[in-house]
Amino acid sequence: MATITATEAAAAPPSVPPRRRRSKLRLRNTLIGWSFILPNFIGFGVLTLVPIVVLFYMAFTNWNVFGKADWIGLANFERLIGDGSFRISVVNTLYYSVLHIPLTIVVSLGLALLLNNKLRGVAFFRTAAFFPYITSIVAIAVVWNLLFSPEFGPINEFLRFIGIQNPPGWLTSPEWAMPAVVIVGTWRDMGYYMILFLAGLQTVPRELHEAARVDGAGVWQRFVNVTLPCLRPTMFFVTVMLTINSFKIFDLILVMTDGGPGQSTLVLSQFIYRKGFEESQFGYASAAAVALFFMCIIVTILQFLWNKKRSI
Repeated sequence: MATITATEAAAAPPSVPPRRRRSKLRLRNTLIGWSFILPNFIGFGVLTLVPIVVLFYMAFTNWNVFGKADWIGLANFERLIGDGSFRISVVNTLYYSVLHIPLTIVVSLGLALLLNNKLRGVAFFRTAAFFPYITSIVAIAVVWNLLFSPEFGPINEFLRFIGIQNPPGWLTSPEWAMPAVVIVGTWRDMGYYMILFLAGLQTVPRELHEAARVDGAGVWQRFVNVTLPCLRPTMFFVTVMLTINSFKIFDLILVMTDGGPGQSTLVLSQFIYRKGFEESQFGYASAAAVALFFMCIIVTILQFLWNKKRSI
């Protein structure tokens, strides 16, 4: 039997304890994990977190980007309370959201239910419904402005054809401008939320529909008692995303109406844009942005609480 001499034993490398080896392996895995997520954290910190912190600081200052930011405390928020244009923009934002959210949910869910069936050319129709969401907002606005033309637009021509002698002025009318924007916004967004509902419909067990059909449930009963309960997580996600995006509506209104006629379509995001980039009142615009931020946060928290209460 071979024996190990004292010289060979001294030359052999010392054995690493298992605990120390596991610690090194854990440290290496941690470093590898951080190397993957660190670029994203850096981008989030530089492009999102730091601007948010600066925004909250600017909301308490008077700054026009050229001079020094003077600390004025709550003066910007007190000014917002007395600003008539700000109040109008809040009401218009809520008006747009109240119309846009349920209408988009109904249309996108209806499309998803229709295109969830095995139809000939279903892939084409899904693509056609999603296409407006990825189309240039400027192109969408130009086309719809032509369609809504009071005198020569195809929409009013059709309304006159069916017997409506005085069709709406649409984008030239303070009463009809916001509904017109809601129609375009719903048409543009329905494809994206249709995809989300389609994904949710794929998770509905087919056995539940078969059991309900055997029990004599009709199409509407199966939709209410089977499909909708299974779609609750998707519906909650869609509602939250729609609410936030509706509160932040900016580009469509900017291109279609620029807040007009008058201030009938002026929304919070455009109010912030005007005060900040057109009038160089960055402190005041930041205060309005903070107000919009807290509006979104409060509504989202209420939606989470309502959803949690329904789930109990």
